[in-house]
Amino acid sequence: MTKEDVRAKIQSVGLIPAVRVSTPEDAWLAAEAVSRGGIPIVELTMTVPKAAELITHLLEKHPHMVVGAGTVLDVETARACLEAGARFITSPGLDLATVEFVVKQGVAVLPGALTPSEVMAAVKAGADFVKIFPCTQLGGPAYIRALRAPFPNVSFIAAGGVNQQNVGDYIQAGVAAVGIGANLIPPRAIQAKEPAWIVELARRFSHIVSQMRSEMAPVD
Repeated sequence: MTKEDVRAKIQSVGLIPAVRVSTPEDAWLAAEAVSRGGIPIVELTMTVPKAAELITHLLEKHPHMVVGAGTVLDVETARACLEAGARFITSPGLDLATVEFVVKQGVAVLPGALTPSEVMAAVKAGADFVKIFPCTQLGGPAYIRALRAPFPNVSFIAAGGVNQQNVGDYIQAGVAAVGIGANLIPPRAIQAKEPAWIVELARRFSHIVSQMRSEMAPVD
């Protein structure tokens, strides 16, 4: 899967589930559940124990799945994730050395940013998408619209506080995709070992994104 394939898939699906749980077993349950729910993308955060190993194992079982690494804070961690097979690298903030390293490896990189200056720096460094985080807590869809005015050609991802009530507003605001954590993978579902709960939420989020995009599509 090429970098271009990964970019196209993220753009097409519009959803990046972020798995942030306490055990590899719980991470596997969550990743399999979102896949069964129709989302062929998953971000395994580096806060999950043995996350890099899990990336390798998931790709062995699901070679067509877009498995990426999240909460990647430095070049050393990025290198380990790429060696494990991660198909994209993302972070909550902007570390230019990490962005530049991943770009040189020919892999999609989605750095976090918040201010216009950080957006400019991320784009200049070669970011494929710029993840605005934490977005809902600091302006939500209105902030995305404000950023898109001076940066109409930047592919934004909104992350932080995205839920069923506002995901459609983010799509309408013009993001390429949204990153969703606990509102798609509830801690209670993990604790209760109820993957069907996550499967249903994945289907709901996918439906909302698809419906909003359909409503926004130009009429011939």
